[in-house]
Amino acid sequence: MAKYILFSVIALAVIGGIAGIFHLYRVSVRNTKEMSEYLSGNVAVNKNFGKALVVYFSLSGNTRDIAGRVQAKTGADIYEIKTVEEVMKKPLLYLKIKRDLKNASYPELQGDMPDMGKYDVIFVGSPIWWYTVSTPVRAFLEKVDFKDKKVVPFTTQGSNVGTFLEDFEKMAKNANVTGYRSFNNMEEKYDKAVDNKISVWLNGLVP
Repeated sequence: MAKYILFSVIALAVIGGIAGIFHLYRVSVRNTKEMSEYLSGNVAVNKNFGKALVVYFSLSGNTRDIAGRVQAKTGADIYEIKTVEEVMKKPLLYLKIKRDLKNASYPELQGDMPDMGKYDVIFVGSPIWWYTVSTPVRAFLEKVDFKDKKVVPFTTQGSNVGTFLEDFEKMAKNANVTGYRSFNNMEEKYDKAVDNKISVWLNGLVP
């Protein structure tokens, strides 16, 4: 009996490993195809966004990277969402996140919230956690009123954005949500393509 259980566990692990490798391969192929259209040239941003703000939360640095590039290209102010208790990257983190999402238990945030009334457009960046809005960004959305401003969300993720946009729209109070864009986490060799992708996205936003 013990041998059968051990064999079953090993078999499941092997199958899971093969499935994981295949998934990563599919993501890599999709990323390569998408980025190929942004590899040539240096796309400049040719739009004036007025008074803009970039709000973001980042754990691994991917969302911070995109937020910084958006800020540089738009001349926006920037606001980093910070939690009172540091979010630690540890083995059980994502189990905790899943539980917190289920219970709508979000972290306490540091500092005062920005005054949304000062801005014409507000960019909000979040990593995808369990196929939805990260808990620190959810905590931020609970605290702010966008006052009918144009709000442009963006995400970073491994591959699947899940229900992010639907969930974000439900939580963003009095926001005119538009122009959502997702950015898969990319290798450094795609740095220029990602930069061009951001510029194309920004140029395509409706005034």
